[in-house]
Amino acid sequence: MPPGIRAEVKFDTPDICPIVELSAAAETTIDSVSMNVCSSDRTECVTEFSMDADGDFEVDVTPIFSHGSSDRYRLTHDDGMDCPCEYLGQFGCPVARYVARNGTLTIVFHAADYDQLQEVIGELRDQFPEVDIKRFVQSPAGEQSQDSVFVDRSKLTHRQLEILETAYEKGYFDRPRRSNATEIAAELDINPSTFREHLTAAESKILEDIL
Repeated sequence: MPPGIRAEVKFDTPDICPIVELSAAAETTIDSVSMNVCSSDRTECVTEFSMDADGDFEVDVTPIFSHGSSDRYRLTHDDGMDCPCEYLGQFGCPVARYVARNGTLTIVFHAADYDQLQEVIGELRDQFPEVDIKRFVQSPAGEQSQDSVFVDRSKLTHRQLEILETAYEKGYFDRPRRSNATEIAAELDINPSTFREHLTAAESKILEDIL
């Protein structure tokens, strides 16, 4: 069986989900979230979550349980609610971790393989263009422990990718270097400062995924 992939995505739009809106209103983090699986003969789904009971805010839901400084809420919503969790459910990918923090939403889910991951990410991008792909991690295959991370090359502009590929092919990253910045800039018909600017931007985007 091919190794699965753990994906982490982020949304910066508060109205993407009622719980995210609540986290924005309360200026707090909501990460203790449970969701039910709605049966085919029902039109409503139920989500439960915990939130700090001491916040100075108004919510349109009533706590169902209180423990210490935390209240547990139950939110009933239509099965057709347009949110990332619903789209993940259409692909059979339940939410492994849900974090709403001050109006942003971070979701972690698992895809069975890279093909399924491409389908899910493609759907999320179609429905939520603002989605930010934070991290892909592939589970180790076989007995040897690995730490594999997928890098989202779509973050790079066409020019950044061209400069990065040329620098690699010309041995700019070799030690000792086979080509310097001036030589590669001449190859690309740009000045050395522009080469370094684009290269630094590309490296920063790639390192963000890796680290």
